[in-house]
Order: sequence, then C-alpha cells, then structure tokens
Amino acid sequence: MELERLTTDLVNGVLIVGLTLLGLVFVHLAAKRVLGWVKSVENIRDARRQQLVTLVLIVRWVLDIALVASAVLMLLSTFGIDITPLLASVGVAGLAVSLGAQSLIKDLIGGLLVIVENQYAVDEFIQVGSVSGWVERITLRATYVRALNGDLCTVPNGEVRVLANRTRDWSRVLVDLGVAYEEDLDRVLRILEENVQAFAEDPALAPYLLEPPAVLGVASLGTSAAQVRVAVKTQPGKQWEVGRQLRKFLLAACEREGISLPYPRQEVWLHPFGEGGAPVASE
Repeated sequence: MELERLTTDLVNGVLIVGLTLLGLVFVHLAAKRVLGWVKSVENIRDARRQQLVTLVLIVRWVLDIALVASAVLMLLSTFGIDITPLLASVGVAGLAVSLGAQSLIKDLIGGLLVIVENQYAVDEFIQVGSVSGWVERITLRATYVRALNGDLCTVPNGEVRVLANRTRDWSRVLVDLGVAYEEDLDRVLRILEENVQAFAEDPALAPYLLEPPAVLGVASLGTSAAQVRVAVKTQPGKQWEVGRQLRKFLLAACEREGISLPYPRQEVWLHPFGEGGAPVASE
C-alpha cells in the first residue's frame, strides 16, 4: 500500500515537472517568436523597438517565476507536505516587503506603464516637473534624462505625473516679434507674410518644415511694443534650429524693410546749475 502511494506520488511529481518544463519551453518559444517579429518590423523606431523587447523579456521572466513557483508548491503538496504555513509565511513576508518598499513598487509599476503606453522613448526630449532634457535610458525603476547643460538627471518612474513630450510626432515654433506702436501694423503683417514664404523656400530648412510659416497676427500688447506672433510646424526635434533661423530671418527682414523694433532705452537730461545750486531755466 505504501509502495503504491509512493509510486503514485512519483508519477504525479514527474507529471508536474514535465508539464512545468513544457510550459517553460512554450513561454520561451513564444517570447522568441514575438522578439523575432518585433525586430523584423520596419516601421518601428529603434527606441520603441527596444521598449517592446524589454516588455517581452519582463513578461517572460514573470511567467517563468510563476510556473516554477506553482510547480514547487504542487510538488510539496503531492508529497504530503502541508504548504499552508508556507503560504502564510510568504504572504506575511510579501506584506512586509510591500510596506517597506512602496516607493520601489510604485516606480516599477510606473516604469511598466511608461513602456506599455509608450509615453516617451530614448532620444526624445521630455519635461517632467523641473527636469527637462533628452532621454538617454529607461529602466523599470527610473528614467535617465540628459539636461541641456549636460547634467544627467535620474527621474523615478513613480514620480512621473505630468509629462510633456516635445519631440513626439511633430513640433511647433512660436516666435513673438515686438513692433513699435508707431508702425502701421497692416503693413507690418503684409511684409512678414511675404517674407515668411521666402523662408519656407530655403532649401536648407524646407526639409524640416511640415507646413509653411503662418503670421498669426498681434498676440499681445506690451508696454512699448505690439507682439506679432509667427508660427511654423516642424519635424519633431527640429523646432529649436528652425526657431533660431526664423528669428534671425525676421530680424533681417525688419531691418531691410525699415520696421522699427523697440528696445529698452534710458534718456538722461542734464540741467546747468547756477549759484546756490538752483537750476538755470532754459530759454
């Protein structure tokens, strides 16, 4: 009777191990097939491709752990070992770890959401709170951002609440040009519209433009100038270069057409003084 029970337990154990191995093989073959498909698709950016590869590897790792853990628990139960205390201990340990590592768990979940939702990718320019720069690396725990001044900033993924991606799909340049109130604004707008068309025809900049520049009109009224706004839609990440060239172009056009661009000036009036320090009245 005891031998028959032992034989049954061994058969069940071998069956559990065999099914677990088949499950692991299936998971790895499926992951390999998916990885091959991700690497073979041509219309995916390299940064997004790397994110998908990371996601597939994470899913494969989670499934491997789940299969092995389930097999161990079933083997223990098959050979008559009570796993209830073990499960209770694991639950208590898991609760203690989760309470002590809430920030880490929040960062891991945030990193998984960043990868799944494709909120941003490597080589994109983002702004998170006071941190802005180019994304150099993304892990499950943190995002590494290189600021314009060269600083490498580490942003925990759990801290990403409000995010601005400045290089996704397309970008836009907004240039405000201060024009003196003495100028005829209708003439100024007409001249700017004529000149921005020539700017769009520049062969060095035309590949960066998705739409011709548009003169939107007077955006605001300042203390010494009316702000005329010019907008242009560009390729993602090209808005800074286009903006620099557009400002230079507009400045040259205003100087060529005689449009006055006011700037802060200070005038000093000198009065001669007579005897006793009293100012002399001018005729």
